Amino acid sequence: MRVLLVDDDRDSRAVVKWFLQDRHCEVTECASGAEALSQFDRADYPMVLSDIHMPGMSGIDLAKAIKQLPDGWRTDIILFTGYADMESAVAALRAGAYDYLQKPVDAQELAVTIERVAEHQALLRENKKLTDRFQDEVCAATEETRRELSLMKKVLAESSIGKVGVFGEITRGLMAQAQKFHTDRSMPVLIQGETGVGKEIIAKAIHYGTTTGQLESRPFVDLNCGALTPSLFESEMFGYEPGAFTGSQVRGAKGKFDIAQTGTLFLDEITEIPLNLQAKLLRVLQEKEFYRVGGLKKIATDIRIICATNLSLEEQVEKGTFRRDLYYRLKVGQIVVPPLRERKEEIVALATAFLLDNARQKKKRFQRISPAAAGLLAEYLWPGNIRELKNVLEYVVFAYDAEELQASHLSKLLRVENRSRTDGQPPAKRHMILPFPAGGYSLKSFCDDIVDEVLAAHDGDHAAAAGYLGISLRALFYRLQKKRFKEKRKPL
Repeated sequence: MRVLLVDDDRDSRAVVKWFLQDRHCEVTECASGAEALSQFDRADYPMVLSDIHMPGMSGIDLAKAIKQLPDGWRTDIILFTGYADMESAVAALRAGAYDYLQKPVDAQELAVTIERVAEHQALLRENKKLTDRFQDEVCAATEETRRELSLMKKVLAESSIGKVGVFGEITRGLMAQAQKFHTDRSMPVLIQGETGVGKEIIAKAIHYGTTTGQLESRPFVDLNCGALTPSLFESEMFGYEPGAFTGSQVRGAKGKFDIAQTGTLFLDEITEIPLNLQAKLLRVLQEKEFYRVGGLKKIATDIRIICATNLSLEEQVEKGTFRRDLYYRLKVGQIVVPPLRERKEEIVALATAFLLDNARQKKKRFQRISPAAAGLLAEYLWPGNIRELKNVLEYVVFAYDAEELQASHLSKLLRVENRSRTDGQPPAKRHMILPFPAGGYSLKSFCDDIVDEVLAAHDGDHAAAAGYLGISLRALFYRLQKKRFKEKRKPL
């Protein structure tokens, strides 16, 4: 071990040096604290052995100066003095000394101290090495995680956004709008469009952004308002306190507003929110705080609200099923997503992306779309929009295996009368001619027949039929259930 020996007494220094060299230590002598401090910068000294009382810089001052140096942490300082007193010992330890010895130095005590210093130095330097390595590992892992998260965001931007259709000017404009809204979390956004046009993807683009720069780590929480009954809606959205109602959890539960704190709450099918809860949602948007069900304490909220609907909110406001004040509060930011039939230049590109993706997943050979099949895809009006297109391509890849998608693969899936339309009108427009019996025609029967015709025109697609009729899925199912119940009760 390399030792820096500091003592103004030459004889005392010579004795200690001889003893240290006998213990296989490499010794550097200094007659003063200033000389020792200058020498300390020239080499690594695991141990400094110094007298306390010296002219000029004392041993305690030397210890303080060494400990303030960048490499002072790796040196153990042993101070000794011929004036044994408690005050000197305390001062030595406070200065950062490892140990304190009394002159004349006892050989056995010095030998034990050297062994302890050697052991401490081994542990100290090994710990430093492990700590540095750990920090390097942490930095490497953090950097790797950062790269993975950045890649995840890139995948999100390219798969959830790009794969679904940045293939035309219309969608490119929608993505540009989404990026603008992404930069201002204080602004609520209303997304309107038919079923299956990709409103949730637009919502995610608003939340995450459409670029792959800084990673968005805030939560994105979605809630399908049409899937909840009015009795559960309030507790699902705002949460509830313990014992708020019969059957509730003992500890209570957090709602979507709690879970989405600092992030985004996406409310799909916003028109399905009951009128009384629309007022509560408006209050939360205005006051930025809410009560849990059964709670007495206001909870501050920091979330962005994004809403989506496949109905015209303007019409719902006129009908009195949606609050006018909430409508105007939500449409501060507004995005209208056109149906796929109005974005014909994107259809074949989207179909190709879905085809290749499904072929890769199902290990099929599909690589391209034939011109005839591309013509069928482009002419079809896609009442179910992108969702229908994706489902059609998924089934085709499941049912067939070829290098090229042919028109024959699609002929059974796409209605001939739908393909023949070129006026841009939804297919159901052609099927709305109903007979009027001479003996009378009740309004109830008329409405039931309209629902049946619209469902038939949309190949049984309930979501598309509900969108065409301007009603919610829940309202459509309610009508169908009442009709079936009435038919069952007819006398034989």
